[in-house]
Amino acid sequence: MRILGLKPSWGWAALPALILAWSLAASRFPSYILPQPWEVAQEGWRWLESGKLWAHLGASLLEELGGFGAAIVVAVIVGTAAGISRNVRDFITPLNGLFMAIPPIAWAPLTMIIFGIGYLSIIVVIFIAAVCPMTLAIQDGVQAIRGGEVRAARILGANRIQLLVHVYFPATLPAFTTALRVGFSQAWRALVAAEMIGASHGIGWMVSTGGQIGNASQVLLGIVLIGLIAWLAESLVFRRIERRYQRWRSH
Repeated sequence: MRILGLKPSWGWAALPALILAWSLAASRFPSYILPQPWEVAQEGWRWLESGKLWAHLGASLLEELGGFGAAIVVAVIVGTAAGISRNVRDFITPLNGLFMAIPPIAWAPLTMIIFGIGYLSIIVVIFIAAVCPMTLAIQDGVQAIRGGEVRAARILGANRIQLLVHVYFPATLPAFTTALRVGFSQAWRALVAAEMIGASHGIGWMVSTGGQIGNASQVLLGIVLIGLIAWLAESLVFRRIERRYQRWRSH
């Protein structure tokens, strides 16, 4: 069926279908093993009423902001330098390969030994998880810039700063958006895993504690929050950035 010549999207049906499948599966198990969606919603309401939910959400988001923000700054600087300079690229390529081959959560016990259980140890894990794939994505974006554009700008008298602002920056915006998506995804997973291993707060702690005490509703509440925040980041941040730079480039 087409409306005004447009093919309708079935994306709206994905979430209801998932909830329906969840409800049908839960009907075959006791609620203490697999609770119904409304039972998880009731659990969430209890956490809201107690005021604890916002504290745990705030702790996780603060840790994500610290680790992911630091990774963005380092990835932009190193990725741009590696894309421009072959010497820098040759130096960081084996390091990137090494760190990307190691699961970020493997660093969690070490960071907790060094920094103790808390904010700093978790943001270090987040930073390690996000910085390497972001650096690689930005490096590839810079390398994809056509040499003719750079030469033309130099002929017109552009200095290094002007090349970065007027040539490299606009051309690497798609790669930067990809880097943000990949980096956030890796950082968010690392955050939750690190909180499950050693934290006294956060969404990962909610999931881990719920499993230890046998509260399946609390476990699923944490899982729902993890997915919801990732979806909101994609819908409200990354897609908006993508649309904005597309409009900007079209002008």
